[in-house]
Amino acid sequence: MLKDQKIKNFLDQLASRSATPGGGSVAALTGAMGAALLSMVGNLTTGKEKYRDVEGEIKKLLEKSENLRARFEELMEKDVEVFNELMAIMKLPRITEEEKEYRNGKMQIALKEAALVPLAVAQKSKELIDICQEIAGIGSRNAISDAGVGVLLAEAAYNSAIINVKINLNLIKDEKIKKELINKIENLTGLVKGKKEKVLELVLQRL
Repeated sequence: MLKDQKIKNFLDQLASRSATPGGGSVAALTGAMGAALLSMVGNLTTGKEKYRDVEGEIKKLLEKSENLRARFEELMEKDVEVFNELMAIMKLPRITEEEKEYRNGKMQIALKEAALVPLAVAQKSKELIDICQEIAGIGSRNAISDAGVGVLLAEAAYNSAIINVKINLNLIKDEKIKKELINKIENLTGLVKGKKEKVLELVLQRL
């Protein structure tokens, strides 16, 4: 599994001619790193007398960030899985009309799945940005810069995931599915817009 590899091995594989892992997995990994940083801020805040009044809130945020980290790790593996499935379908024979029809049908199903995985990464990245906003205001000031880095990673994960959704949209023929995915992207983008800047402003005030 990707998450069990050494960092150098992962980077070597990423830089190779192999199509996987690719940008989708990196988007999920970026989200996982952002979540891990928020967990660190949470862990460095709990148990401190100075932050006793917000201990309950921090513990809830810590639980959320750890759940997100685990989900990002799952999506990192899932992205490779669905892309490899798509590549396998592309190699199916397409000589006869029956073969072409079968291949095209399978391809459309796989393309939808390949779009849904990065969409899930984007949705979780939005949740991560929300947690950044909460923890930046109450987390330990000694680790507040890590909340800032966390939100930068969360936004990078979001934008990277959206790019991976869009590249699959270009090949999906079902206009209803395409419209649904585009609407979800637009709605998410509206919810994310401007939040990173607010978090960074709060972080800078508390440095």
